[in-house]
Amino acid sequence: MALEWEQTVVDARDPGRLGRWWAEALGWAVVNDSPEEYEIRPAPDRLPGLIFVPVPEGKTVKNRLHLDFRPDDQAAEVARLLAHGARRCEVGQGAAVSWTVLADPEGNEFCVLASRAR
Repeated sequence: MALEWEQTVVDARDPGRLGRWWAEALGWAVVNDSPEEYEIRPAPDRLPGLIFVPVPEGKTVKNRLHLDFRPDDQAAEVARLLAHGARRCEVGQGAAVSWTVLADPEGNEFCVLASRAR
């Protein structure tokens, strides 16, 4: 049996707004912008993607699953994402960690990791 990772589904109060935010933050392509789901991918024919689906309730607790990103320049990427509407987030990570925890406009946490040593 073979499995291919197709996408990650994200519950959202406003799937279009949140999907557009992530598409712009990641530089990804929009492949579906229907009211039932807003799907983005790295390119239209590349996987995995993110699908944002409507839910009536807002997020209330820490995510059980989150995304990690490793940029070339962590400080620059954190600054860019904060300017784009992300916010710093405290989830118990402490001060002596090499990653930065941010949250998207609906409060979903994600991490910006330290750049790889070259």
